[in-house]
Amino acid sequence: MGILSNISGKKAVKVFSKIGYQLDHQEGSHMILYSNSPGRPPLSIPNHKELAPGLLHSQIRRAGLSVEEFRRLLKG
Repeated sequence: MGILSNISGKKAVKVFSKIGYQLDHQEGSHMILYSNSPGRPPLSIPNHKELAPGLLHSQIRRAGLSVEEFRRLLKG
C-alpha cells in the first residue's frame, strides 16, 4: 500500500494536533479542526476507519505540510 493508506480519521486528527490544530466540533461524521496559528484554514476530517489517500493528501496540503512532514509527525 501507499504512504497514506490505512490511516484513520482519529489518527490524522492526532497528527494535525501536533502542529497546532484543535478539534472544535463534529458535524455528522466529519471532525472540524481549527488552528491556533493565524492564516491556517480549518480542516474537515471524516471520522472513518480508513481515509482515502487523495482526501488525506489534500488536507495535508491545506495544513501547509508536505507528505514527508506528515509521515514524520505520524511516527513521532
